[in-house]
Amino acid sequence: MHRIIGILLMVVFVLSACRSGEQKDESLQTSVKVLRYDRLQYEATVMNSVSALQKMNIDCPQATKLLIEDVLGIGSVAEPDINDRLCAYYSDSLLVRLMDDVQEKFKDLSGIEADLTKGFRNLKREVPAIPVPRIYSQISALNQSVVVGDSLLGFSLDKYLGQDYPLYKRYYYPFQRRSMVPERIVPDCFTFYLLSLSPFPWEEGHRTLFDFMMYRGKIAWTVEHILQSDGSGRLTLGYTREELNWCRKYMEALWKEMAEKEHLASTDPMLIRSYTSGEQTLTFNGEKMPPCIGIWLGMQLVDKYMKNNQRLTLKDLLGKDDFSDLMHTPKH
Repeated sequence: MHRIIGILLMVVFVLSACRSGEQKDESLQTSVKVLRYDRLQYEATVMNSVSALQKMNIDCPQATKLLIEDVLGIGSVAEPDINDRLCAYYSDSLLVRLMDDVQEKFKDLSGIEADLTKGFRNLKREVPAIPVPRIYSQISALNQSVVVGDSLLGFSLDKYLGQDYPLYKRYYYPFQRRSMVPERIVPDCFTFYLLSLSPFPWEEGHRTLFDFMMYRGKIAWTVEHILQSDGSGRLTLGYTREELNWCRKYMEALWKEMAEKEHLASTDPMLIRSYTSGEQTLTFNGEKMPPCIGIWLGMQLVDKYMKNNQRLTLKDLLGKDDFSDLMHTPKH
Protein backbone atom coordinates (compact mmCIF):
# COMPACT_ATOMS: atom_id res chain seq x y z
CA MET A 1 0.00 0.00 0.00
CA HIS A 2 2.79 2.43 0.89
CA ARG A 3 4.53 1.61 -2.42
CA ILE A 4 1.32 2.38 -4.38
CA ILE A 5 0.89 5.71 -2.59
CA GLY A 6 4.51 6.57 -3.29
CA ILE A 7 4.11 5.78 -6.97
CA LEU A 8 0.97 7.91 -7.20
CA LEU A 9 2.73 10.84 -5.56
CA MET A 10 5.65 10.42 -7.95
CA VAL A 11 3.32 10.51 -10.97
CA VAL A 12 1.50 13.59 -9.66
CA PHE A 13 4.84 15.37 -9.20
CA VAL A 14 6.08 14.55 -12.70
CA LEU A 15 2.82 15.43 -14.41
CA SER A 16 2.59 18.77 -12.68
CA ALA A 17 6.18 19.46 -13.75
CA CYS A 18 5.33 18.69 -17.38
CA ARG A 19 2.52 21.23 -17.28
CA SER A 20 4.12 23.96 -15.26
CA GLY A 21 6.90 25.23 -17.55
CA GLU A 22 8.54 26.80 -14.52
CA GLN A 23 11.71 27.86 -16.34
CA LYS A 24 11.87 31.55 -17.18
CA ASP A 25 13.68 32.02 -20.47
CA GLU A 26 14.65 35.65 -20.16
CA SER A 27 15.59 36.61 -16.62
CA LEU A 28 15.90 33.21 -14.93
CA GLN A 29 14.62 34.72 -11.70
CA THR A 30 13.43 31.25 -10.73
CA SER A 31 15.62 28.17 -10.67
CA VAL A 32 15.89 25.80 -13.61
CA LYS A 33 13.69 22.78 -12.91
CA VAL A 34 14.38 19.50 -14.65
CA LEU A 35 11.21 17.75 -15.80
CA ARG A 36 11.40 14.14 -14.61
CA TYR A 37 10.23 12.62 -17.87
CA ASP A 38 12.23 9.51 -16.93
CA ARG A 39 9.75 8.88 -14.13
CA LEU A 40 6.87 9.00 -16.56
CA GLN A 41 8.70 6.48 -18.73
CA TYR A 42 9.22 4.26 -15.70
CA GLU A 43 5.57 4.42 -14.67
CA ALA A 44 4.29 3.85 -18.21
CA THR A 45 6.49 0.86 -19.00
CA VAL A 46 7.63 -0.88 -15.82
CA MET A 47 4.46 -0.14 -13.82
CA ASN A 48 2.09 -0.40 -16.83
CA SER A 49 0.45 2.94 -16.06
CA VAL A 50 -1.95 3.93 -18.85
CA SER A 51 -2.30 7.37 -17.30
CA ALA A 52 1.47 7.98 -17.40
CA LEU A 53 1.60 6.85 -21.03
CA GLN A 54 -1.18 9.25 -21.94
CA LYS A 55 0.60 12.10 -20.17
CA MET A 56 3.80 11.35 -22.10
CA ASN A 57 1.87 12.02 -25.30
CA ILE A 58 -0.42 14.82 -24.15
CA ASP A 59 1.70 16.87 -21.74
CA CYS A 60 5.18 16.13 -23.08
CA PRO A 61 4.63 15.62 -26.84
CA GLN A 62 7.98 17.02 -28.01
CA ALA A 63 10.01 14.82 -25.67
CA THR A 64 7.97 11.77 -26.68
CA LYS A 65 8.37 12.49 -30.38
CA LEU A 66 12.13 12.88 -29.98
CA LEU A 67 12.34 9.67 -27.97
CA ILE A 68 10.30 7.51 -30.35
CA GLU A 69 11.41 8.88 -33.70
CA ASP A 70 14.98 10.09 -33.16
CA VAL A 71 16.44 8.36 -30.09
CA LEU A 72 14.89 4.89 -30.36
CA GLY A 73 13.94 4.99 -34.05
CA ILE A 74 11.00 2.62 -33.60
CA GLY A 75 8.50 4.45 -35.78
CA SER A 76 6.32 7.54 -35.91
CA VAL A 77 4.24 8.90 -33.04
CA ALA A 78 1.34 9.00 -35.49
CA GLU A 79 1.25 5.21 -35.93
CA PRO A 80 -1.74 3.63 -34.13
CA ASP A 81 0.23 0.91 -32.38
CA ILE A 82 3.23 3.01 -31.39
CA ASN A 83 2.38 2.99 -27.67
CA ASP A 84 2.33 -0.81 -27.61
CA ARG A 85 5.68 -0.92 -29.42
CA LEU A 86 7.18 1.59 -27.01
CA CYS A 87 6.10 -0.46 -23.99
CA ALA A 88 7.31 -3.67 -25.60
CA TYR A 89 10.68 -2.06 -26.31
CA TYR A 90 11.19 -1.14 -22.65
CA SER A 91 9.93 -4.50 -21.38
CA ASP A 92 13.34 -6.08 -22.08
CA SER A 93 14.73 -7.37 -18.79
CA LEU A 94 17.99 -5.45 -19.17
CA LEU A 95 16.13 -2.18 -19.70
CA VAL A 96 13.84 -2.86 -16.74
CA ARG A 97 16.91 -3.33 -14.57
CA LEU A 98 18.45 -0.19 -16.05
CA MET A 99 15.34 1.87 -15.27
CA ASP A 100 15.22 0.51 -11.72
CA ASP A 101 18.85 1.52 -11.21
CA VAL A 102 18.22 4.98 -12.63
CA GLN A 103 15.37 5.59 -10.21
CA GLU A 104 17.55 4.45 -7.33
CA LYS A 105 20.64 6.43 -8.38
CA PHE A 106 18.92 9.69 -9.28
CA LYS A 107 16.31 10.21 -6.61
CA ASP A 108 17.24 13.87 -6.37
CA LEU A 109 18.43 16.17 -9.18
CA SER A 110 18.66 19.35 -7.12
CA GLY A 111 22.44 19.55 -7.51
CA ILE A 112 22.16 19.24 -11.27
CA GLU A 113 19.40 21.86 -11.30
CA ALA A 114 21.57 24.25 -9.30
CA ASP A 115 24.49 23.87 -11.72
CA LEU A 116 22.22 24.28 -14.75
CA THR A 117 20.75 27.41 -13.19
CA LYS A 118 24.21 28.86 -12.54
CA GLY A 119 25.39 28.08 -16.06
CA PHE A 120 22.36 29.51 -17.82
CA ARG A 121 22.32 32.63 -15.67
CA ASN A 122 25.96 33.29 -16.53
CA LEU A 123 25.38 32.51 -20.20
CA LYS A 124 22.32 34.78 -20.41
CA ARG A 125 24.16 37.54 -18.59
CA GLU A 126 26.85 37.60 -21.26
CA VAL A 127 24.81 36.55 -24.30
CA PRO A 128 21.21 37.66 -23.59
CA ALA A 129 19.86 36.51 -26.97
CA ILE A 130 20.59 32.82 -26.30
CA PRO A 131 17.32 31.08 -25.42
CA VAL A 132 17.02 28.78 -22.42
CA PRO A 133 15.47 25.46 -23.44
CA ARG A 134 13.01 23.40 -21.45
CA ILE A 135 15.13 20.73 -19.79
CA TYR A 136 14.11 17.19 -18.97
CA SER A 137 15.66 13.89 -17.91
CA GLN A 138 14.93 10.68 -19.77
CA ILE A 139 15.91 7.04 -20.20
CA SER A 140 17.24 6.57 -23.73
CA ALA A 141 17.89 2.81 -23.54
CA LEU A 142 21.64 3.54 -23.79
CA ASN A 143 21.30 5.67 -26.90
CA GLN A 144 22.11 9.40 -27.04
CA SER A 145 23.46 11.00 -23.89
CA VAL A 146 21.95 14.39 -24.73
CA VAL A 147 19.24 15.31 -27.23
CA VAL A 148 18.37 18.81 -28.42
CA GLY A 149 15.10 19.73 -30.08
CA ASP A 150 13.14 22.91 -30.70
CA SER A 151 13.42 24.80 -27.38
CA LEU A 152 14.04 21.46 -25.68
CA LEU A 153 17.06 19.73 -24.14
CA GLY A 154 17.00 16.25 -22.66
CA PHE A 155 19.72 14.27 -20.94
CA SER A 156 19.67 10.50 -20.51
CA LEU A 157 20.22 9.43 -16.93
CA ASP A 158 20.91 5.87 -18.03
CA LYS A 159 24.13 7.08 -19.69
CA TYR A 160 25.54 8.56 -16.46
CA LEU A 161 25.36 5.78 -13.85
CA GLY A 162 29.12 5.70 -13.26
CA GLN A 163 32.02 4.19 -15.19
CA ASP A 164 32.00 1.05 -13.01
CA TYR A 165 28.32 0.34 -13.56
CA PRO A 166 28.22 -3.41 -14.38
CA LEU A 167 26.06 -3.14 -17.50
CA TYR A 168 28.43 -0.61 -19.05
CA LYS A 169 31.32 -3.04 -18.76
CA ARG A 170 29.45 -5.43 -21.05
CA TYR A 171 28.83 -2.94 -23.85
CA TYR A 172 31.37 -0.10 -23.65
CA TYR A 173 35.13 0.30 -23.89
CA PRO A 174 36.98 1.86 -20.93
CA PHE A 175 37.53 5.13 -22.85
CA GLN A 176 33.76 5.40 -23.37
CA ARG A 177 32.89 4.59 -19.77
CA ARG A 178 35.09 7.32 -18.33
CA SER A 179 32.59 9.97 -19.49
CA MET A 180 29.52 8.06 -18.24
CA VAL A 181 29.56 9.61 -14.78
CA PRO A 182 27.04 11.96 -13.11
CA GLU A 183 29.59 14.79 -13.04
CA ARG A 184 29.47 14.99 -16.83
CA ILE A 185 25.71 15.62 -17.10
CA VAL A 186 25.79 19.41 -16.78
CA PRO A 187 28.89 20.11 -18.93
CA ASP A 188 27.56 17.69 -21.57
CA CYS A 189 24.21 19.51 -21.59
CA PHE A 190 25.86 22.86 -22.21
CA THR A 191 28.33 21.43 -24.73
CA PHE A 192 25.71 19.79 -26.93
CA TYR A 193 23.33 22.73 -26.59
CA LEU A 194 25.96 25.23 -27.74
CA LEU A 195 27.05 22.89 -30.54
CA SER A 196 23.43 22.75 -31.74
CA LEU A 197 23.05 26.53 -31.70
CA SER A 198 26.24 27.03 -33.71
CA PRO A 199 27.10 23.97 -35.84
CA PHE A 200 30.57 23.73 -37.32
CA PRO A 201 30.57 25.22 -40.84
CA TRP A 202 32.04 22.48 -43.02
CA GLU A 203 32.89 24.90 -45.80
CA GLU A 204 35.57 24.92 -48.45
CA GLY A 205 38.63 26.57 -46.98
CA HIS A 206 37.33 26.17 -43.43
CA ARG A 207 37.46 22.52 -42.48
CA THR A 208 41.02 21.81 -41.37
CA LEU A 209 42.04 20.13 -38.15
CA PHE A 210 43.01 23.55 -36.79
CA ASP A 211 39.58 24.96 -37.66
CA PHE A 212 37.80 22.12 -35.89
CA MET A 213 40.14 22.21 -32.89
CA MET A 214 39.40 25.90 -32.41
CA TYR A 215 35.65 25.40 -32.89
CA ARG A 216 35.45 22.65 -30.29
CA GLY A 217 37.96 24.49 -28.13
CA LYS A 218 35.85 27.65 -27.97
CA ILE A 219 32.77 25.60 -27.02
CA ALA A 220 34.65 23.74 -24.28
CA TRP A 221 36.20 26.99 -23.02
CA THR A 222 32.76 28.63 -22.93
CA VAL A 223 31.26 25.76 -20.94
CA GLU A 224 34.04 25.90 -18.36
CA HIS A 225 33.74 29.69 -18.25
CA ILE A 226 29.99 29.82 -17.55
CA LEU A 227 30.26 27.00 -15.00
CA GLN A 228 33.11 28.91 -13.34
CA SER A 229 35.58 26.07 -13.65
CA ASP A 230 39.33 26.54 -13.86
CA GLY A 231 39.44 26.05 -17.64
CA SER A 232 41.79 23.10 -17.32
CA GLY A 233 39.64 20.57 -19.15
CA ARG A 234 38.93 18.58 -16.01
CA LEU A 235 35.23 19.49 -16.21
CA THR A 236 34.45 19.21 -19.93
CA LEU A 237 36.99 16.55 -20.92
CA GLY A 238 37.17 14.59 -17.68
CA TYR A 239 40.95 14.80 -17.50
CA THR A 240 42.80 13.39 -14.52
CA ARG A 241 45.54 15.33 -12.77
CA GLU A 242 48.14 13.11 -14.46
CA GLU A 243 46.67 13.78 -17.90
CA LEU A 244 46.62 17.53 -17.28
CA ASN A 245 50.24 17.46 -16.17
CA TRP A 246 51.13 15.51 -19.33
CA CYS A 247 49.30 18.01 -21.56
CA ARG A 248 50.98 21.00 -19.96
CA LYS A 249 54.39 19.36 -20.15
CA TYR A 250 54.20 18.61 -23.87
CA MET A 251 51.90 21.39 -25.10
CA GLU A 252 54.46 23.44 -27.03
CA ALA A 253 56.14 20.33 -28.39
CA LEU A 254 52.78 19.03 -29.61
CA TRP A 255 52.00 22.28 -31.44
CA LYS A 256 55.43 22.17 -33.06
CA GLU A 257 55.08 18.55 -34.20
CA MET A 258 51.55 19.10 -35.55
CA ALA A 259 52.79 22.06 -37.58
CA GLU A 260 55.86 20.23 -38.88
CA LYS A 261 53.80 17.21 -39.95
CA GLU A 262 51.22 19.58 -41.55
CA HIS A 263 48.49 18.05 -39.42
CA LEU A 264 47.00 21.44 -38.56
CA ALA A 265 46.21 22.16 -42.20
CA SER A 266 44.89 18.66 -42.91
CA THR A 267 41.27 18.05 -43.88
CA ASP A 268 41.51 14.28 -43.45
CA PRO A 269 38.42 13.31 -41.37
CA MET A 270 40.20 10.35 -39.81
CA LEU A 271 43.07 12.55 -38.65
CA ILE A 272 40.64 15.13 -37.27
CA ARG A 273 38.80 12.38 -35.41
CA SER A 274 42.00 10.98 -33.93
CA TYR A 275 42.78 14.35 -32.33
CA THR A 276 39.27 15.21 -31.14
CA SER A 277 37.55 11.94 -30.16
CA GLY A 278 37.59 10.11 -26.85
CA GLU A 279 39.73 7.29 -28.24
CA GLN A 280 43.41 7.27 -27.38
CA THR A 281 44.94 6.34 -30.72
CA LEU A 282 47.74 8.90 -30.93
CA THR A 283 51.14 8.67 -29.29
CA PHE A 284 53.82 11.23 -28.53
CA ASN A 285 57.24 10.67 -26.98
CA GLY A 286 56.39 6.98 -26.76
CA GLU A 287 53.27 7.60 -24.66
CA LYS A 288 49.58 7.63 -25.45
CA MET A 289 48.12 11.11 -25.69
CA PRO A 290 45.11 11.91 -23.49
CA PRO A 291 41.75 11.71 -25.31
CA CYS A 292 40.42 14.81 -27.09
CA ILE A 293 43.90 16.34 -27.06
CA GLY A 294 43.00 18.58 -30.00
CA ILE A 295 40.07 20.08 -28.09
CA TRP A 296 42.27 20.72 -25.08
CA LEU A 297 44.88 22.46 -27.22
CA GLY A 298 42.14 24.56 -28.81
CA MET A 299 40.89 25.53 -25.35
CA GLN A 300 44.34 26.75 -24.34
CA LEU A 301 44.67 28.92 -27.44
CA VAL A 302 41.18 30.35 -26.89
CA ASP A 303 42.10 31.11 -23.28
CA LYS A 304 45.21 32.97 -24.39
CA TYR A 305 43.21 34.82 -27.04
CA MET A 306 40.59 36.00 -24.54
CA LYS A 307 43.20 37.08 -21.99
CA ASN A 308 45.04 39.09 -24.64
CA ASN A 309 41.81 40.70 -25.87
CA GLN A 310 39.94 41.54 -22.69
CA ARG A 311 37.50 43.84 -24.46
CA LEU A 312 36.08 40.88 -26.34
CA THR A 313 32.88 39.43 -24.95
CA LEU A 314 31.66 35.86 -24.83
CA LYS A 315 29.22 36.83 -27.57
CA ASP A 316 32.17 37.92 -29.72
CA LEU A 317 33.95 34.63 -29.11
CA LEU A 318 30.94 32.48 -29.96
CA GLY A 319 30.43 34.46 -33.14
CA LYS A 320 34.04 34.04 -34.25
CA ASP A 321 34.53 31.25 -36.81
CA ASP A 322 37.89 32.19 -38.32
CA PHE A 323 40.88 31.72 -36.01
CA SER A 324 43.46 31.63 -38.79
CA ASP A 325 45.14 34.70 -37.31
CA LEU A 326 46.10 32.55 -34.32
CA MET A 327 47.44 29.59 -36.26
CA HIS A 328 51.06 30.71 -36.04
CA THR A 329 50.96 31.81 -32.40
CA PRO A 330 50.30 28.66 -30.39
CA LYS A 331 53.09 29.17 -27.84
CA HIS A 332 52.09 30.12 -24.31
